[in-house]
Amino acid sequence: MTKKVLFLFSDTGGGHRSAFQAIQDAMKIRYGDAVDFDAVDVLRECKWPLNKQPELYPRVVNTSKLLWALMYHSFDGKRRTGLARRLIYRNNRRILRRIVSEHPADVVVCTHSVIGNPTFRAFLTLDERPPFLTVVTDLVTTPSFWYDPRVDHCFVPTETAYRRGLRLGMSPSQMQITGLPVNPHFINSMTSKELARKELGFDPFLPAVLIVAGSEGMGSIRKMVAALDAKPLDAQLIVVCGRNQELKARLEDRVWTNRRLIFGYVSNHYEMPRIMAASDIIVTKAGPSTISEAAIAGLPMIISERIPGQETGNVRLVTENEAGIYLPKPEKAAARIAEWLEEGAEMLERRAANARRIARPDAVWEIADAVWDWANRPKFARSRVS
Repeated sequence: MTKKVLFLFSDTGGGHRSAFQAIQDAMKIRYGDAVDFDAVDVLRECKWPLNKQPELYPRVVNTSKLLWALMYHSFDGKRRTGLARRLIYRNNRRILRRIVSEHPADVVVCTHSVIGNPTFRAFLTLDERPPFLTVVTDLVTTPSFWYDPRVDHCFVPTETAYRRGLRLGMSPSQMQITGLPVNPHFINSMTSKELARKELGFDPFLPAVLIVAGSEGMGSIRKMVAALDAKPLDAQLIVVCGRNQELKARLEDRVWTNRRLIFGYVSNHYEMPRIMAASDIIVTKAGPSTISEAAIAGLPMIISERIPGQETGNVRLVTENEAGIYLPKPEKAAARIAEWLEEGAEMLERRAANARRIARPDAVWEIADAVWDWANRPKFARSRVS
């Protein structure tokens, strides 16, 4: 009998969607036609102002990090989170109940912190509800919204995230440390450095420094590129501009000092893992998905930006494990990259080994198998809504 998996997410940043898609793709590979899928962007369905968050979130974090930090800390904490959850449910009760009635499932997987508890409350109104699972998509500094002691299971990426859950009332048996789910197609598309460079047209002998702007091509990437190219490096610069066509055009028109290759939007399932496999160093913001993928690829990291709050801990994870360094000023980042290149191939490989030590390539399979197990369990009889 086919089992239905319902994913709850919202596109406030790409990590929530990529997490559920990674789990979905792993389950497709593992269980084939025995599993069916459904997904709802819950915030899009809610009333104003929640339904505007997918557009507002990237604007705020990229134009006013101070404002975002203020908002983040204002709502973090057990009591403040509890109040916010009650308000969200009260204002969107009918919408949330409609969602759960229109999307029957054998198991529910939530990959967004804010929508978890209010939607779970709606499921509690059913005569029978499916198991409700949470997949935490922040690596280290996890907002208190993630933790609801009444959910059936919670997958967390790190020991620090696990300990935070304990402090917020979760039980040890309720949580499972798995790592962040990285898409199996990304992992399966990793190849040798030599083969990847041949496919992509990289110089086979020069070290490659990869600069990533994210899928939307946001951040101070132009300043970083200018600082790096101002140095006559014995290396090739690889820039991935994402969907930012203006950025790509400007970089293609500039006069370069170093050898370079410029990409626009690339497939995260095939092209990006090969680009990472062909590279030796990555310059990126402190996003959890990119850090997890770079660790699997064995790439030492220069963290150039972070979102205050949920990405602060990501920097610590990278630096404390000597998998990279946080240098937000482009000139200092360029100087450090030049130092790493001068140290030679042996030291680069040591740094790569440090990056691989924080990798969790099996996380997606652990989560996919656990979701399948929960999907085959009996549903829960109606319980009191509190």
